[in-house]
This record gives sequence, structure tokens and C-alpha cells, in this order.
Amino acid sequence: MNKIVFVEDDAEVGELIAAYLGRHDIHVIVEGRGDRAEEVIQRENPELVMLDIMLPGKDGMTLCRDLRASWQGPIVLLTSLDSDMNHILSLEMGANDYILKTTPPAVLLARLRLHLRQASSSGEEIAPVVSRHKLLQFGTLSIDPVNRQVQLQDEEIVLSTADFDLLWELATHAGQILNRDALLKTLRGVSYDGMDRSIDVAISRLRKKLNDSATEPYRIKTIRNKGYLFAPHAWQSA
Repeated sequence: MNKIVFVEDDAEVGELIAAYLGRHDIHVIVEGRGDRAEEVIQRENPELVMLDIMLPGKDGMTLCRDLRASWQGPIVLLTSLDSDMNHILSLEMGANDYILKTTPPAVLLARLRLHLRQASSSGEEIAPVVSRHKLLQFGTLSIDPVNRQVQLQDEEIVLSTADFDLLWELATHAGQILNRDALLKTLRGVSYDGMDRSIDVAISRLRKKLNDSATEPYRIKTIRNKGYLFAPHAWQSA
């Protein structure tokens, strides 16, 4: 049985979702305060964390950001706030998904199972790749998939789980153009709907952290009307 921590201050909502997920082999621990959540997560060591945004003590966005400093599992925002800005901000803070509370329970279950599968399979799939490649090296950039560490010119670059996964996907396809649809399907299990800008936001964030140009990127290139390309020979110096 999978275990998740759900940080939700509405006790009725917490109980309803916990009961529904519990019938589908997901054990839910509900915590009502944002400022107590980190202690609960550290104690319970769940496989996924689900956060409301409006929480007493510490809001869900801040909690998501703070969790990313020490916890690498999937984080899902479950909220009634239907806002593009909040959606984008949550991804900036390191969330893996942003789901509205109006989403049908079966769809919520499917999306949570997707994140749980991805988190479970990542450890299993990385091992054989590492045995062949150990780490990816492009000039002064090195990417270690075992420890999920990135270094550029001997300086460690701190990335969220979502950002590391995106960089890994780009780097393992160096020299190839990856479109938004391919990236979204691989990283989040959803198709590109023509409106989702989360990949663009994440690419912009990666460029900034990896000392790429915001106006004329040459390390992670934008190929007009096609997608993004990780340039394997653009990492010699900053």
C-alpha cells in the first residue's frame, strides 16, 4: 500500500479524500497545519506529498519550496484556486503537479498513481543506465543520476526533482529536438494541450541556473515551432 501525506485544513475534505484513496490502496495521513507538515513528512516518510495552498501556519506554496530543500519525492498541489499564475508559481516552487479540487476523484487517483509509479520506477530504471554511463559529462557540466546532482564548472547546481528530471531528459537526448508534447508525456504523463506553459517556465528556470542566455540561449536552444534542443558542445565555460 502506498502512503501519502495530505496537508489540508478542511477536515471534511481531508477525510473524504483519505477515505476514497484508502479504498484504492493509498494510505493517507492528513495534517491540518502547514507549519507542522514538515515534521510529519519527516516522521512518516511518505511516497508522495499533497498540499492545499491556503493553510494555517504556512501556505502550500511556501511549504512546497521549503520541502524541496530536503525532500525529493513527488509534490502535488490540490487546490480550489483555478489560477494560471498559481499553477505556474507552483511549478516554479518545485511541485510536480497542480490539480483542482473539482477534478473527479477517479482522475485525481489516476494522476496520483502516475506520480507514484514514476517515483517508484525512477530508482529501478536508473541503475542499468548508470552502470553503462556512470554520469553524463558535457564539458564543464556533469550530471550524476544516482545522487541526482548537477555540477557546472565544479559548482553544484541545486535543482528540484522536476527540474532535474527535465534536464536529464534533455541531456540524454543531446543534439535532438524534443517538443513540448514529448516532454510532457515523458515527465508528467499528459499531452500538450496548446496552452500549458509549464515546460517553457521550467526551461527558462534551467537556463538561468545553468548560466545560459535568456535572450539568445545557446545551451538549451529553442527551435522555433519544433521544441527544445540540448546543445552537447556548449558547456566549455560560462
